Amino acid sequence: MKYYIIAGEASGDLHGSNLVASLRAHDPDATIRAWGGEKMRQNGANVVKNYHDLAFMGFVEVLINLNTILKNIKFCKKDITEFAPDALILIDYPGFNLKIAKWAKKQGYKVFYYISPQVWAWKRRRVYKIKRVVDKMLCILPFEKKFYDSYGVDCQFVGHPLLDEIAKVEPADRSKFYKANRLNPRKEIIAMLPGSRKQEVSRMLTVMLQVVKRFPDYQFVIACAPSLPMSYYKQFVNDKSNVKLVRNRTYQLLQLSSAAMVTSGTATLETALLDVPEVVCYKANKISYLIARLLAKVKYICLVNLIMDRVVVKELIQGDMTAKNITDELRSLLNNQKRQRKLLEDYDELKYVLGNAGASDRTAETIIANINLN
Repeated sequence: MKYYIIAGEASGDLHGSNLVASLRAHDPDATIRAWGGEKMRQNGANVVKNYHDLAFMGFVEVLINLNTILKNIKFCKKDITEFAPDALILIDYPGFNLKIAKWAKKQGYKVFYYISPQVWAWKRRRVYKIKRVVDKMLCILPFEKKFYDSYGVDCQFVGHPLLDEIAKVEPADRSKFYKANRLNPRKEIIAMLPGSRKQEVSRMLTVMLQVVKRFPDYQFVIACAPSLPMSYYKQFVNDKSNVKLVRNRTYQLLQLSSAAMVTSGTATLETALLDVPEVVCYKANKISYLIARLLAKVKYICLVNLIMDRVVVKELIQGDMTAKNITDELRSLLNNQKRQRKLLEDYDELKYVLGNAGASDRTAETIIANINLN
């Protein structure tokens, strides 16, 4: 069968790549065309549009790039029509994907949505559109199933694909990692995960790097997104000898870190699943943030806290994201053993709530079974 997958971000490329592998395992004759990245390509998808060209963040940025977005939508519709897939699989990226879903449903394509937009957080009216234009929602967070059931949406909880990723992680070799990245063997690491888009990386690092001088006994390592050139990060680091850069080694870095500063997003969950104490940071364009605050329907911004429905990790948002506040939280995480033990207990509970590994296989099986129903 033929599958058309649309992912518009780095996390979508990651989860999409595992889904591509599972589809090919369950359907050896599968032909897969996709919008994504190198991970999806490596697993056998023909990637026709890279997510690097799609990641516009916030209301203001979307308006500035509206012409490019409209051209992408036109190209996407034409490409789907020529490919004529048995299933259209949408991965998060709601601003774009829901427009395509509406069109695709009218054309008679079978539409699956894997990894739900955060309609439970804001823009809840989108749930009615999802009900009309999506044949099956495949959600990865346990509370999403209850939410969609209340609106009569055909939804299945498949588990979180990050559990599959974490299960594949081999223990990091401290000696090799330190040597390869010219790290001081006598100092522990504090990791920085500043995001994957230029705008957020700039905002995050501007504040995060102010923390470095306050921890002379530690060394700092920035996890660089594969979507951005190393030169982009180097302009912020300049002559800071106590800060190193790594790429495509985020899980190794986290395994070897004593604590982490993490930009809100999927990375907060990855950090928790790897048992790393973290402080969650977020600072957006002021206008975008004010609009989001007006529309948001959730108590927390961090996935860990959202899933657990309570504060597990500290969130420093907008004006609260200062070098002093980050420093205070890091010191508490590093020096308070009682707090460290409680945090690890919370992380264990988080893993239990997210269910077992196998999300990608369950998703592939469900999609194939639903196609075969017709």
